[in-house]
Amino acid sequence: MGRAGKALKQVLENYDITQNRLAVEMGISRSSVHRWVYEIGDPVADAVIDIRDALHKINSEAAEEFIRLYLGVVGEEKE
Repeated sequence: MGRAGKALKQVLENYDITQNRLAVEMGISRSSVHRWVYEIGDPVADAVIDIRDALHKINSEAAEEFIRLYLGVVGEEKE
């Protein structure tokens, strides 16, 4: 599965944000967040933006870290 779930799981743990809090902020069910966190399914592109926006409302640093982890380090050289 995808990078979004791994990034989301790490950010939720690092910033002590519950799946339920993110789901409420996004206006979706907690089960949707659960599926992403445990990589049962990947969020669509629009949902990635919604995740970022919701995280930003909760903690702007968490939103920045989510995008950084999701996209990887810009300019990172491949070996």
